[in-house]
Amino acid sequence: MTYSNVAAEEFYIGKNTIIDPTASIRGINGKAKKIVIGDNCYIGANVQIICDDFSLGDYSKIQHDTNIHGYLPCHIGHNAWIGQFTIIDSIGGTTIGNNCGIGAHSQIWSHIKFGDTLEGCRFLTEKPMVIGNDVWFVGHCIVSPITAQDKSMAMVGSVVTKDMVYNEIYAGSPAKSISDKIGFQFNEVSLTTKLEKMQSYLNEWNSDCKSIKIISDVSEIDWNQELTYFNVADRTYTKRSTDEEMSFMKFLLPAKGKFIPV
Repeated sequence: MTYSNVAAEEFYIGKNTIIDPTASIRGINGKAKKIVIGDNCYIGANVQIICDDFSLGDYSKIQHDTNIHGYLPCHIGHNAWIGQFTIIDSIGGTTIGNNCGIGAHSQIWSHIKFGDTLEGCRFLTEKPMVIGNDVWFVGHCIVSPITAQDKSMAMVGSVVTKDMVYNEIYAGSPAKSISDKIGFQFNEVSLTTKLEKMQSYLNEWNSDCKSIKIISDVSEIDWNQELTYFNVADRTYTKRSTDEEMSFMKFLLPAKGKFIPV
């Protein structure tokens, strides 16, 4: 398929990916060097991606009127959800892990730059924005250059100026951890419970399905069989890109379960 709104020297766009005709994907000054967009992605109306090195993982969605820009690479993992009117800045470089949610009207900044340094302005920073796996900015969040560890979460309207710790929940302006009051984003779940719940999802979706198998150990995979294995222990699946596999993945997203390809 030809995409007239993608300008890049090297680009790959996966299967079943939809890019709205009004979206624009290019480099800072003309063509991007490299654009990689995975399978089953959606990029909505009026999205602007202006970055010389950009990648987006499978089953990710970028909703309408989002702006992604910057001189340095911007890499976003699998199963991302980026809400409408979001800004993601990569002037200092931005890495967003797998299974991350960035709610509508949020702003993710990797630089602070405007004041006249000749006149003595003290604020001039370009710093990598590093967002781990399963991080969730609920919506209307403003985030300055930080590291957000895996499973951390910022409630709606948070202004995040400091690093976010593993699995803690933050709120306020400036945002502070409130996990001592409300707990954590994720609780521990046993493998047995995960297996049972995942099997119930499969049965709910299609109780007669023979091409998908739920497992809890990689040793259970028979690579000679053309099956899609979903491993609840490490949240991976053996990507076959069959119609049934893709339909089941879409059934699981966004909140039943998130898996990344082996």
